[in-house]
Amino acid sequence: MSEQSQSPKRESFAGRGAFILAAIGSAVGLGNIWRFPYVAYDNGGGAFILPYLVALLTAGIPILFLDYAIGHKYRGSAPLAYRRLNRKFEIFGWWQVLISIVIAIYYAVIIGWAASYTYFALTSAWGDDPKAFFFGEYLKMASDVGVGLDFVNGIVFPLLGVWILVITLLATGVQKGVGKVSVILMPLLTAMFSILVLYSLFLPGAANGLNALFTPDWGKLAQPSVWIAAYGQIFFSLSICFGIMVTYASYIKPKTDLSGSGLVVGFANSSFEILAGIGVFSALGFMAQNMGKEVSEVVTSGIGLAFIAFPTIIDQMPVGSTLIGVLFFGSLLFAGITSLISILEVVIAAVQDKTHFPRVKATLVVCIPLAILSTVLFGTATGLPLLDVLDKFVNSFGIVAVAFVSLLCIVFSGSLKPLAEHINNISSFKLGKTWQIVITGTTIVLGYMLVSELIKVINEGYEGYPSWFLGIFGYGMSIALIIIAGVLSLFKWKQEK
Repeated sequence: MSEQSQSPKRESFAGRGAFILAAIGSAVGLGNIWRFPYVAYDNGGGAFILPYLVALLTAGIPILFLDYAIGHKYRGSAPLAYRRLNRKFEIFGWWQVLISIVIAIYYAVIIGWAASYTYFALTSAWGDDPKAFFFGEYLKMASDVGVGLDFVNGIVFPLLGVWILVITLLATGVQKGVGKVSVILMPLLTAMFSILVLYSLFLPGAANGLNALFTPDWGKLAQPSVWIAAYGQIFFSLSICFGIMVTYASYIKPKTDLSGSGLVVGFANSSFEILAGIGVFSALGFMAQNMGKEVSEVVTSGIGLAFIAFPTIIDQMPVGSTLIGVLFFGSLLFAGITSLISILEVVIAAVQDKTHFPRVKATLVVCIPLAILSTVLFGTATGLPLLDVLDKFVNSFGIVAVAFVSLLCIVFSGSLKPLAEHINNISSFKLGKTWQIVITGTTIVLGYMLVSELIKVINEGYEGYPSWFLGIFGYGMSIALIIIAGVLSLFKWKQEK
């Protein structure tokens, strides 16, 4: 623990409430709004709630506890905390830092799109054909897959605005920046999205959308893919195993109730997902009725839901379309900002711990190069396919891979028991042998997810992209993260003599 005693005084959240709001702000992101509703619908509707809850209780919350324990006990960023847990584990921390870098550079672009569309909603600038507007007039998407330097001003300027905003907020520190942003934006986001959901519930056809979402297909529960989908959704939505919760936990006071906080964060995140499902499918039911189609014919997710389907829905609304448009895209904007701040905090904290740079210097050293890289790669007409591939591979073969390998090593090194004891010494909800068994079981599930998805992508490819493109920006990026993480773990820490 000599490293720990020699480290500079660590910043902290003002209290447990600020930490919980920051953790919820990280967990509640774009995926809650545009991914969960479709995943639930496609995997059994109302029946999906059962595997979803099982995944939350056996994977999401237990691993959340584990991340909290590592960060809080060893008081460091992901690389330093893992190093203090076991010197051989430092590579896992750097792997998570690099994953956060990849996610940050493309996540900022989507937030920039949401900012643009919040403004477009004032006049329905997308016109009568939102799909053509998004791909053609807004993105000016190139016909060929590749990487070019054909910059699009409508993407570049909002993107730079997002980076300037988050750099300013992050430079002010953990409590003044990260903490205060979450305290302001999370209640505002909840209020905005609740208004949107209430409005959607009273639209004609809303009941048809809700029936499509919640009518259970119990036969789906016999399919392993449905259970894997539930674990995948919980895993990605809670911001676990890629450094965020380890870093945030290192900023909370020594006697904070970790398990109680984790339960609040876990259930708050899932509650927001269900709220999003209600709002999205109420709106999709209205859209289907208006177009004389079945709900199944208009259901979509991700970028298609946000920037094509929702503008179509907004145009068809009888009253209040401008307000609903601003609320929806404003919600995406706020959810994205709180999540991006948490992602970048992982990198900034690691740089501070490694170099002892002051806060402002560390923020600029991290964020300015990432802002430039983000703009060069995604502020162009060729950015969307690259974004799609990076997102797929960094999630499926980055986050899942580091989670599987790190959990495997933690389990077999015997580290679970002392981490459980640390939580039990200061928390209301005690962890016993069951928690250790559940973590072991989750490791097996993650291994299955990793292997099955790898086999699928190798056999089927991904979205028809050329093999060279997947090889460089998919498999190549995933392998490079591991190699670079290994190299970074070889460098000495500043406090070492």
